[in-house]
Amino acid sequence: MGQKTCLTFALLVMVVWADHHEGHNHTEHSADHHLEERTINNTDFALALYEKLSNKADAKGKNIFFSPLSISMALSMLTLGAKGETHSQIINTLGYSSLTEEQVNKAYEHLLHMLDHSQEAMLLEIGGGLAVREGFKPLDKFLKDLQHFYQAEAFTVDFSKSDVAVQEINKFIAKKTKDTITDMVKSLDTDTIMVLINYIYFRGKWQKPFLEWATHKSDFYVDENTTVTVDMMILRVEKFNVHITKSFSIFQLHYIGSASMLIVLPAKGKMEEVEKQMNSFQIRSWLDKGQQWSVEVFMPKFSISASASLGDILKEMGVVDAFSDKANFSGMSEDTELKVSNVLHKAVLNVDERGTEAAGTTTLDIIDKSMPLIINVNRPFLVYIWEKSLKSLLFMGKIVNPTL
Repeated sequence: MGQKTCLTFALLVMVVWADHHEGHNHTEHSADHHLEERTINNTDFALALYEKLSNKADAKGKNIFFSPLSISMALSMLTLGAKGETHSQIINTLGYSSLTEEQVNKAYEHLLHMLDHSQEAMLLEIGGGLAVREGFKPLDKFLKDLQHFYQAEAFTVDFSKSDVAVQEINKFIAKKTKDTITDMVKSLDTDTIMVLINYIYFRGKWQKPFLEWATHKSDFYVDENTTVTVDMMILRVEKFNVHITKSFSIFQLHYIGSASMLIVLPAKGKMEEVEKQMNSFQIRSWLDKGQQWSVEVFMPKFSISASASLGDILKEMGVVDAFSDKANFSGMSEDTELKVSNVLHKAVLNVDERGTEAAGTTTLDIIDKSMPLIINVNRPFLVYIWEKSLKSLLFMGKIVNPTL
């Protein structure tokens, strides 16, 4: 087989703060059977990917944050041009083996259609792009399917001038992410043919905002030897769904609309044990259960970013041929042999008194329900952002040190 030409694969994710104001609840839309099945598999893929990321040698003591929806959607976009074993490996890794290609694409088309009905109270934008080398012509069907199912727009770039190509792609990304991510791509090989891009942008407002005047300096215990100072926010006594066990505590913060944040705070020394318990059934059941408690929440205010090169991890998960000379992307081009050279992912997380993601809870002794629980998020915690109407896990991660 001849020399394969590189197809770079960039994934990007971002989350920004949001001003608080009153708004109406986002209208709940019914999802069809295929969308329901897809989102369940999406959660399984998310947890498998999280396990790989957290087990990396350089992950100890670092924050993890990513968008499972963005990554699974981007890989699904890639399958539009994949054939044979290359296609099968991607589909199986995503957990979509029980679905036809048409069902997968229709599910994402339906999801994106539902986003068109988003209201001002909650902004969720998902889309994609395809930067194409000047003079290279992808197959029309591939371009049309990208646009039709994934709302991905194609544009030409001069990859022979690496610095110009980087600038043009980053300009596209910055525009789509409201100028929050401005340096997603650092460099590109001059033999790059295309860069496939997926982005997700979420902005949410707390149903019950934190008290801005009450934010104060406080300690956050990264581990038994490390303490950092954070801006600790306070939410006075409110009613929340809270679930408490010996190993962890969980509670849910709602945004105006249909999104919510599930916060899991392991007991001291229990983080690894709790991480192993995470599965799609547990997450979905926790979103639906929990007792109503009067709660006073202490939660850090912070901004973090996380980035990762996912190529090696995806190979470990089963996407092998796409990166090798066995790659079959004949659905993109019949004349040029293509393979994936790199997979990049970046996420930004901002948390303040008015909205967006972050947080966790603390393990407490059982007390009289008539007395308020004091939830002090002052050590590493897990966070999940769930969109109810889409039945999808938008973001997930582990916050080890909110000052990094």
